[in-house]
Amino acid sequence: MGFLEQLLSSDFMPHGFCYLWDPRIVWLHVISDGLIALSYFCIPVVLFYFIRKSRDLPFSRIFWMFGTFILACGTTHLMEVWNVWHGSYLVAGVIKAITATVSVITVAALVQLAPKIISLPERMHLREVNGGLEREIAERKRAEEALKESLATSETALRELANQKFALDQHAIVAVTDIEGTITYANDKFCTISQYSREELIGQNHRILNSGYHSKEFFQQMYHTIANGQVWRGEMRNRAKDGSIYWVDATIVPFAGADGKPRQYVAIRADITERKRAEEEIRKLNGELERRVEELARSNADLEQFAYIASHDLQEPLRMVAAYTQLLAERYRGRLDENADKFIGYASEGALRMQSLIQDLLAFSRVGRNGCVRVDCDAVMEEILLSLGPAIEESGAVVTRGTLPAVWANRSQMTQVLQNLIGNAIKFRGQEPPLISVQAEKTGEQWLFRVSDNGIGIPLEHAENIFVVFQRLHTRAEYPGNGIGLAICKKIVEHCGGRIWVESLAGRGSVFKFTMPCDVAADTGLAASPATE
Repeated sequence: MGFLEQLLSSDFMPHGFCYLWDPRIVWLHVISDGLIALSYFCIPVVLFYFIRKSRDLPFSRIFWMFGTFILACGTTHLMEVWNVWHGSYLVAGVIKAITATVSVITVAALVQLAPKIISLPERMHLREVNGGLEREIAERKRAEEALKESLATSETALRELANQKFALDQHAIVAVTDIEGTITYANDKFCTISQYSREELIGQNHRILNSGYHSKEFFQQMYHTIANGQVWRGEMRNRAKDGSIYWVDATIVPFAGADGKPRQYVAIRADITERKRAEEEIRKLNGELERRVEELARSNADLEQFAYIASHDLQEPLRMVAAYTQLLAERYRGRLDENADKFIGYASEGALRMQSLIQDLLAFSRVGRNGCVRVDCDAVMEEILLSLGPAIEESGAVVTRGTLPAVWANRSQMTQVLQNLIGNAIKFRGQEPPLISVQAEKTGEQWLFRVSDNGIGIPLEHAENIFVVFQRLHTRAEYPGNGIGLAICKKIVEHCGGRIWVESLAGRGSVFKFTMPCDVAADTGLAASPATE
């Protein structure tokens, strides 16, 4: 403490006495020294901040020394302001000694650094050059990496392209030509199908494969298309080296050059020889089928005409035979022996049965002769129920029906279909009274009719045979008839564009179903409303 008190003692006169305490002189020195001290204190702060922010600043140690020296100088000026009023000259001397020491050390360090500082521009230049080289090296490394990636991508793309080419070669016939049509590339498939070797094809024009089948206009249109940079597709008939013919489905793609004009053409073809042979065979078969259909149509027309004429011409002599056999039966029954009466009965019955057969044949041959019109099936059912009234009453049958639609058909033939089906339901009944139902529902552009009963049914194996002419499942003694009614129904329905079938089991009744085309003008909102007749 004694040293500090001595150090800070004011045993001497302050500078103010030297200035005779003249305010102008006093404040001139105080303000000047104060501003110098403030500046000296600010300069180190800026230097220290600069050094802190510039980490790579060369010779940063000398900056620290300069900052310390300037700070010490500022302190000496601060002591000058203090000594105006206080005579602490010992402290001022110590501070000046410290300032002197720092200045000497700073000068010594500066002398040592002088050569380095002189060479600093060259070093800065070298650093810039090195920095440039480092950046260039880094750029080259990045370029090398990018090149490696590009090469890897290119190799991958080349492998994929090679795989795609391999896959294409396995399936397609591939050729490349210049703009004149000269072959510059041919794959194995091309060589195989054309039977030329690759050496024989390269340098040849595609005309080497011309079969003479296509017209001049065909090739002009093809070349015009590809010459304008457009893809051409079509089928071509070519000739192989051995003269055999083969067909290809071709796609020709033009590849453009830098000027935008085609420089070469890539042709990709698929062998369609077998398909063309099959198409030709189908055309021949269709032609033969059409010819046979026409012959069959003529034959059917001739047969129907013959049946109609023959049946019509047989009617007159058959009526005569029937009339005279009935006359014989009336006049001579009981006058001749028992066998004669039996023979006359057989003859009369045969003539009547022949008349019935001929009438059925006439009805069968007339199917399709008349045109179709709008037929109201409800009105048709009224007529049928009236016509079959005695048979319905005798058998005790119950006939129910829904509201039936209007269809596109021949009225008399539609009547015949429904009457045959309802009549058969009455005829082929079991022990119980017949229960017959007639319904219809719309399915798309057709009406589906159902005529169901509780009769004796039909064995499943005979479901198709019953629609064949003269096919009977029972003897005439069991159930009368000629076995032609369902055949007539089938012919009528099919002539109108529908179909007919039966769903039945023996002893469980039957459901006859058939379809008829809708009448376009008829009401489509018909609902089923069962009613008992």
